[in-house]
Amino acid sequence: SEKKRKPAWTDRILWRVKNLCQHASKEGEFSEEEQTISVTLNNYISHMSYGISDHKPVTGTFGLELKPLLSDPLVTLNPEGEWSAEHDVLISYSAVPEFPSSAWDWIGLFKVAFRHVNDYVTYAWVEDDEISSNKDGKQVYMSAAEIPDMGGEFLLCYYSNNLQSIVGISQPFQV
Repeated sequence: SEKKRKPAWTDRILWRVKNLCQHASKEGEFSEEEQTISVTLNNYISHMSYGISDHKPVTGTFGLELKPLLSDPLVTLNPEGEWSAEHDVLISYSAVPEFPSSAWDWIGLFKVAFRHVNDYVTYAWVEDDEISSNKDGKQVYMSAAEIPDMGGEFLLCYYSNNLQSIVGISQPFQV
């Protein structure tokens, strides 16, 4: 170039996905369908109106898809019977043997369209509110006073304190 300057990177977007499954696939452990991260460049825009430099900035929008690492939930939840604010209700749940449960775990009642773990309507502690336990699973009760009068479609979610995330979600049901 006539200007004798070093090229700049302001007009490029450099990106790379380091997928852990790609390394394992070299050894035949994971197929391409089992890869957990997928990134797609949706658009790339050069901002030619930028006038301070002859290097024009660019922006890009990416789509990110994260596939779950586990296909089966760690905890399976089932609301028992008909749910209403007129009587106490039962929740049955079972966990896989290797699940690291804690006294601080809880089961929350959520509206179907919840967005955050703190959006629960009410919750029950899995140890404090437990009423039965056997090799097939456990039961927890929730007081009628805690069930919303308004009704609607809800989910039960099991929150693991050790894993700091929801590890089980029931099928939607009516209250």
